[in-house]
Amino acid sequence: MSRHVLRTAAAGAVVLAVAAVAGCSGGGGGTPSRTGGTGSAPPPLKWGACAAPDAAQGGGPAPPKDWQCATLQVPLDYADPGGETIPLALIRAPARDKQRRLGSLVFNFGGPGGSGISTLPGAAEEYQALRSRYDLVSFDPRGVGASAPVLCQTDRQLDTYYAADNTPETPAEEKEFADGIRRYHKACEARSGKVLPYVGTENAARDLDRIRQALGDKKLNYFGISYGTELGGVYAHLFPDKVGRAVFDAVVDPTKTSEQSALGQAKGFQLALENFAQDCVDRGDACRLQGATAQEVEDTVLRLQKSLAQKPIPGLGGRMLTDSAATNGIAQALYSQELWPLLEQGIDEAEGGQGQLLMALSDALNGRQRDGRYSNIGAANTAVNCADSKQRFTLEQTKERLAEFRKASPVFGDFLGWALMSCTGWPVKGAWETPDVSAAGSAPILVIGNTGDPATPYEGARRMVERLGPGVGVELTYEGQGHGAYNSGDPCVQKAVDAYLLDGKVPSGGTVCKASSA
Repeated sequence: MSRHVLRTAAAGAVVLAVAAVAGCSGGGGGTPSRTGGTGSAPPPLKWGACAAPDAAQGGGPAPPKDWQCATLQVPLDYADPGGETIPLALIRAPARDKQRRLGSLVFNFGGPGGSGISTLPGAAEEYQALRSRYDLVSFDPRGVGASAPVLCQTDRQLDTYYAADNTPETPAEEKEFADGIRRYHKACEARSGKVLPYVGTENAARDLDRIRQALGDKKLNYFGISYGTELGGVYAHLFPDKVGRAVFDAVVDPTKTSEQSALGQAKGFQLALENFAQDCVDRGDACRLQGATAQEVEDTVLRLQKSLAQKPIPGLGGRMLTDSAATNGIAQALYSQELWPLLEQGIDEAEGGQGQLLMALSDALNGRQRDGRYSNIGAANTAVNCADSKQRFTLEQTKERLAEFRKASPVFGDFLGWALMSCTGWPVKGAWETPDVSAAGSAPILVIGNTGDPATPYEGARRMVERLGPGVGVELTYEGQGHGAYNSGDPCVQKAVDAYLLDGKVPSGGTVCKASSA
């Protein structure tokens, strides 16, 4: 698994990205406070035709012709609102029912580091019911895509970085691991040092309010997914009186430090792997993997990891599938039950010496396009996480924690445990241990937890509700698999969300939706 921890994935986009292969994958601002505005109101946005997403945004085709794009200038440093500005790239799909239009619905799909410009058009089909009365709007957060992107290593250097051993076992390997992180950080500082102190979540939340104003909306109607729930929670804390109708799906636990979050992800991915393995066993001979029990299927994965650590196998474009890349690919496929068939095929093929499919899945997680170019999701992910979190771990402190991570997950524990060093030596200090999302006075926020979510474990939804405060968070449980609930297509979840966002009907707290396959 890569040294940064990603918190979201768009399953449909990943399926398309690996289809061909399968046929043969603010910070620095201190603790948020409600003081300090965002400066004078921005001018109205000038919408125009959209170009195709660039390399930093992840590439791909231009959005449909009825979509529109705009740029909003925001302060680099909100402590100096009249000073230097940076651009935020925005995109929207206008509401279809102009007579009954409710305003804008702003999406953040997570990461941190995901480009809304490239993600929203690809995911728009899932939100057609909401587009009936809302302009669907998304954006590249600061540091991402076309919004003053954080850039670090070159594409060729990133190929080497992501193939490197992320689970060192000897002093020499530990030194190379630490040196690799140090080289990556130096590249980030050299290419993007000016923006690194200002890409944290508090500044992004203040950007959200600038976006709200520029859209001409009195309240922010918001749909946050994965890290987008943390961003939404910080926004609700800073601007509780500006919250309109908001949904948090695949909820980041606001009570956990970066270490606790990583340990929770180890447990979450382990649970998802066990669910995948049990599904394989339940399908009997229809499953390509050997094993009469879920544990035996999991043992197959462990053997594959150990084999690749000793001898990588052919991947894509002359690259070799290493242990690190394979684990990345497995993690990517566990984000969505829709990807389980690709995971099954990829593991089976890798056992036979062919690593193309697992590498394609790993590439999708790391933002690598088929032409060898990388989006900046990895760089932005590191920059935002390190600007937010105060925690920094020495080599010795990391090694002391590995046993607990291995206990949480034999498959993912080592990778997520070593990833604790992702911010060690980062040139910017972190802002907080945990974010403040208390939002007294806010309108109700619908908070959805998925019992089988690997990346944002289910317990985080309850804790988000508690931290938002009495009368604000309304919890809905989805008993299903994958990262997120609304995009699962579950009719119960979608009916509840649509009724709230379109008609203002808040579901009863504690509502439970059960997936037919859960």
